[in-house]
Amino acid sequence: MVVKVYGPHCASAKRVLVCLVEKKIEFEVVPVNVLEGEHKDPEYLKLQPFGTVPVIKDGDYTLYESRAIMRYYAEKYRSQGVELLGKTIEEKGLVEQWLEVEAHNFHPSAYNLTCHVLCPTLLGGSSPDPKVIEESEAKLVKVFNIYEERLSKNKYLAGDFFSLADISHLPFMDYVVNNMGKDYLIKDKKHVSAWWNDISSRPSWNKVLELYKPPI
Repeated sequence: MVVKVYGPHCASAKRVLVCLVEKKIEFEVVPVNVLEGEHKDPEYLKLQPFGTVPVIKDGDYTLYESRAIMRYYAEKYRSQGVELLGKTIEEKGLVEQWLEVEAHNFHPSAYNLTCHVLCPTLLGGSSPDPKVIEESEAKLVKVFNIYEERLSKNKYLAGDFFSLADISHLPFMDYVVNNMGKDYLIKDKKHVSAWWNDISSRPSWNKVLELYKPPI
């Protein structure tokens, strides 16, 4: 049964798609136009009652929340493709730790920047707030300072292996560094810059970027 991924053009869905490519899992995509409100359609809400993307359908199994989906496939297909969870319980613990760091420390500020700089329509009619932009950048700098220390000791966030923790950063790091031109936030951070150059050069990420252009 081929996996169906709903909303492939949106940032969070790209985490899932990269994971699927790295794990050599076949999939097909179902476009969901969030700019036209298709994520709020009654039929879609039957799959994802909170009205966000992505959602996957794997036969009769439905799952939403991108990080949960990545964990599911990394475990289900552990024996094929790239090992993304860590080989030992200690490595797995670090992958989980840095996934939580991404979700709670990096993502909120990166998402706020995306809304206020790239897509103010997501603000529900409000104008971009320069103060939010300034505060979000300052918070990201603090996060990147911690990453710089971590990455001075390890090639990747969870250790010397590419993992879900790195994949999870790809979509919004791309927005921050490339789409918004805020590469100055990491320019003076040697190890963060090297890490970003590494993970953003992976064939899986470039394939996903090429096939599924962002909606904004």
